[in-house]
Amino acid sequence: MTSPVASSWYKAITREQWKTLFAAQLGWMLDAMDVMLYAFALTAIRQEFSLDAAAAGALASVTLLASSLGGVFFGYLADRIGRAKALMYSILVYSVFTALTATSTSIAELIFWRSLVGIGLGGEWSAGSVLVSETWPAEHRGKAIGFMQSGWAIGYIFAALLSALILATYGWRVLFAVGVLPAFLVFWIRRNVGEPRVWSDSPFQRKHFVVSEIFRKPLFSKTIIASSLGASVLFAYWGLFTWIPAFLSTSVELGGGGLSIVRTSAWIIPMQLGAFFGYTSFGFLADRFGRRLTFVSFLTGAAVLVPVYGQLGRSEVSLLVLGPLIGFFGHGYFSVFGALLAELFPTRIRATAQGFCYNIGRAVSALSPYVIGALADQYGIGSALGLTSAFFLAGALLMFLLPETRGKELD
Repeated sequence: MTSPVASSWYKAITREQWKTLFAAQLGWMLDAMDVMLYAFALTAIRQEFSLDAAAAGALASVTLLASSLGGVFFGYLADRIGRAKALMYSILVYSVFTALTATSTSIAELIFWRSLVGIGLGGEWSAGSVLVSETWPAEHRGKAIGFMQSGWAIGYIFAALLSALILATYGWRVLFAVGVLPAFLVFWIRRNVGEPRVWSDSPFQRKHFVVSEIFRKPLFSKTIIASSLGASVLFAYWGLFTWIPAFLSTSVELGGGGLSIVRTSAWIIPMQLGAFFGYTSFGFLADRFGRRLTFVSFLTGAAVLVPVYGQLGRSEVSLLVLGPLIGFFGHGYFSVFGALLAELFPTRIRATAQGFCYNIGRAVSALSPYVIGALADQYGIGSALGLTSAFFLAGALLMFLLPETRGKELD
């Protein structure tokens, strides 16, 4: 039976802590919406600019590479000027430049705008995750990060709905123009969200930290392992979910699901509902059973399911039924990063370390959309998706090299 303490955990959370979580969750939700608009517009962009799958994947890789730079930069900025301020600036960057992507008339312009979008997209997580981790109590930190990460699934669903409503009728340019809407969130954050006391009460943090500290003992080994862990799972994630909309809408003869644009969006929605429950469930499970066991279980589930899903292109019903499980296991493990990385590094350099480890992984993963696209040209898109299983399993093994940090108080 559930104890009264466990069932009423939320009563211990203050109004300010909920506001902080809401700001980071909404920023992450809109981040997801903006970045996934490209995935849904991928087929239309390929047709307009005459791109093969490898070239289209390379465009997604450009955004991811820029995201890694943005994540490192905004992590550093969050340690210097504050977590909430860095969060606001990152949202402004990705929303404004997503809208400007609609003006692209050449591949060069498309690369330019998507690179600038990536800088803001990478920065949002670096600032938002540490803001939540430092604000919420240790015993509920996993839950808070799980709720924050769940915003990605909601944003993905919004992208699917917007694509169904706009893409076929008005085209991909109007779809990207809608991406400016997240900029208005900044006004609410400025009025309602303050800096965590663990950071604001220590002016020493802002003046006397050295970035190179994460490359020296005792932090160096944690930096390398955490970066490798991020690289493995982000390679798997972006290789899989950048191409799932295209997989569903590609003809069966080319290894896809053969769905229309509208039906592709309809199939994505239950998948992302599964992702939402994966993110939130992970937080509760990680606070109860530990970060390591929960993380390894989710990655193993994803590694088993993905090859099966990639071979179901001739069965629309099977794709619909298995989709929520792909969403649950293929997304949920991300809820570990905000909590785990915060618990591995000290406050004075926490945002810098989180931004570096997560986004170096994102830089490596920038190869993933291109690699999967190139394999899709050779072997069919469904078969190409199966490669991601190896990277899910590699991430599970790397987790055993990091300490269990459940319940750790932040300095």
